[in-house]
Amino acid sequence: MIGLDTNVLVRFLLTDDTLQGRQASELVGSLTANDPGWAAVATILELVWVLSSKNRFDRQTIARTLDRLLLQEEIVVENAEYVYEAVRLFRKGNADFADCLIASSGRAAGCSRTVTFDRMSARDAGMQLLG
Repeated sequence: MIGLDTNVLVRFLLTDDTLQGRQASELVGSLTANDPGWAAVATILELVWVLSSKNRFDRQTIARTLDRLLLQEEIVVENAEYVYEAVRLFRKGNADFADCLIASSGRAAGCSRTVTFDRMSARDAGMQLLG
């Protein structure tokens, strides 16, 4: 297994840099279910940030991209079960992906609730409003 940094996934997905895009595509193309790439939760969080801020992709496009990554046997996503849940929350609401990830990881860790001052996160990510 080989760890994949955010910039490798970004170059693979966007191919916005000819040389790095080709190198990333070759690397990802060489991955197999028996020798996969590994993406940390932090990598996924950064990836969403890049896709939403720098390149202005909409929520549905980002959610579809994450779904594809989560379904690939050649890429193992750390804690995929709660990343998948975060994608589901992100797709159906307006909360930031980070807040969706915080809420779903809290549930996965056994938290009875995750509290926030952010009304949107309470409404769309399933957190509890504090105050």
